[in-house]
Amino acid sequence: MLRVLTLASLFPDAARPNLGVFVERQTLGLAARADIDLRVVAPLGMPFWPLSRIARYSALADLPRHEDWKGLPLWRPRFLNLPGTGGRFHARGIVRAVAPLLADMRRDFPFDVIDAEFFFPDGPAAVALGRRFGVPVSIKARGADIHHWGRSPATGGQVLEAGRTADGLLAVSDALRRDMIALGMPGERIAVHRTGVDAERFAPGDRAALKAMLGIAGPLVLSVGALIPRKGHGVVIDAIARLPGTTLLIAGEGPERTALEARIAAAGLQDSVLLLGSVAHADLPRLFAAADVMALASESEGLANAWVEALSSGTPIVVTAAGGAAETVDRPAAGRIVPRTPEAFAQAIADLLLAPPPAEAVRAAATRFSWQANTDQLHAHLARLVEGRQSSG
Repeated sequence: MLRVLTLASLFPDAARPNLGVFVERQTLGLAARADIDLRVVAPLGMPFWPLSRIARYSALADLPRHEDWKGLPLWRPRFLNLPGTGGRFHARGIVRAVAPLLADMRRDFPFDVIDAEFFFPDGPAAVALGRRFGVPVSIKARGADIHHWGRSPATGGQVLEAGRTADGLLAVSDALRRDMIALGMPGERIAVHRTGVDAERFAPGDRAALKAMLGIAGPLVLSVGALIPRKGHGVVIDAIARLPGTTLLIAGEGPERTALEARIAAAGLQDSVLLLGSVAHADLPRLFAAADVMALASESEGLANAWVEALSSGTPIVVTAAGGAAETVDRPAAGRIVPRTPEAFAQAIADLLLAPPPAEAVRAAATRFSWQANTDQLHAHLARLVEGRQSSG
């Protein structure tokens, strides 16, 4: 029996059901194995009162500190989040909050390994906790945790030190692995661990009927991602302005909403571009299956889950050369990789609308992304770290 302590600051809760859904899915898959005993610690960063009572934090303050989450024993210790500090104290705060919990937990759950699910702040905190409790540590890189936190003056040093110190590292794509090596992390310790996709839920459907249910006639483009500059929604909006009669649905929420609404109004696209807000992950399959094209103009990515879900749904994608794009769009039927300009996106979308690839040919590009493979590889990776620590001890 392998006893795994999963540390995940990005994990769903009742207030944020879409947060870290892929971390949740990976963790549920691993925990379902008969030879795994797993518990989750999902730290919550909270500021001092009275800031803790503002809207974005008040719902978190009311979350239970311990609960059963879809069969997973889960703890949500609070750590101090100091606004305006660029996250430099997050990892230290997690260690301070989590260490007493783990000391108590080890009385009946002597975990063998710590599996950190995001490189920052989870990674540096996991390394410190692993050292304290004498267990190996794995850290998974997903994209922004390397591209943003790994290059930020406030946190970059902590990310690099954690990468150099952890027993094992995972990256969601070959491209992200190369970025980690470029930062100075040891390549021999980094394994590529791709996401999975539920191919039964994300599957081709009757596109015309699904569009009719949405009240849409004509070509439909879908974009899925947080409303933040890095996702490039403005680029796709400007591309749609060049494609009369085409509808764009954007599923996601974030601080750029007001700016995007102004952009849509200035271009006179109120009837063509719809901001759907946060869409429950369970409601995404019908959107992917309804769309003719999924477009995302990311500035950086690890390997976007939305790319894989679109392909599994039979919907080709138009994306930038960010992260693992070339590992995902590996055949013409999968879509196009283009420069991050409205002109390039408009042309690629138009090409796919004019000559759409067969849905099953698109779906074939997603077959190598399976949750079973994800689970099996993660188990083997963690088991190797534990065996290596035992043999060296």
